Amino acid sequence: MIGMLIVGYAQGIAGARAEMGADEIARKAYNTAYYEGDDGRATVEMTLTDRQERTRKRKFQILRYDIKDGGRQKYYVYFREPADVREMVYMVWKHVGSDDDRWLYLPALDLVRRIAASDKRSSFVGSDFTYEDISGRSVDLDSHELVSSEGGKYLLKNTPKDPDLVEFSYYLVSIDKETMMPVKAEYFDAQGEKYREINALEVKEIQGHPTIIRQRADDLAAGSHTIVEFSDIEYDVGISEDIFTERYLRRAPRRWLDY
Repeated sequence: MIGMLIVGYAQGIAGARAEMGADEIARKAYNTAYYEGDDGRATVEMTLTDRQERTRKRKFQILRYDIKDGGRQKYYVYFREPADVREMVYMVWKHVGSDDDRWLYLPALDLVRRIAASDKRSSFVGSDFTYEDISGRSVDLDSHELVSSEGGKYLLKNTPKDPDLVEFSYYLVSIDKETMMPVKAEYFDAQGEKYREINALEVKEIQGHPTIIRQRADDLAAGSHTIVEFSDIEYDVGISEDIFTERYLRRAPRRWLDY
């Protein structure tokens, strides 16, 4: 999940993981963070805090449906609170080898808006997470380098293959060796200065899947941060693919949201 937005083995398996290359580590971590189970749902509470320590709240539910592990996938995000965003919907069709399709339904205007590929790095509903953070950045968009494998974690340096499409020069991701869950991401600009950071604050095992249940994103330049907390997390609930259509942007699939 946002997060999803950044989630003991036998010694023989741990040893095999130590031999993995950077690309394989990146793909395993990506699958752990975004593809556990065949589908999933959760309730999310988001707290946005600005430089002056003023806070705003968001509450929404996420539905996820996997067409293929590590490949095509669909997301449906339904907003509950506050009143000015209630019934707003964000939907994603994630593709492989091409830009994702993204929609935003604005109930106050009864308007469905397509989100351009160029906007995927912009703020998600005013938070310190981006639209791309919600459904994940494809591992194929970056080149990966294993920087270290000490202290029970892999550290990967990820450099965009097309730097003109993103605002960062590269980012570092720390991955827990046992769970393969990404637990920290640090973004650097063209001058090599860190300007953004995402941390997993708490990880639990749910239905046998390592799952991030608290996560924090910091905009170091703006001095703001956002904390998300996940609850009511369920995997493999049998979500129907047909709800991930424009029809259900205006008519929420209550069967999967009211639980």
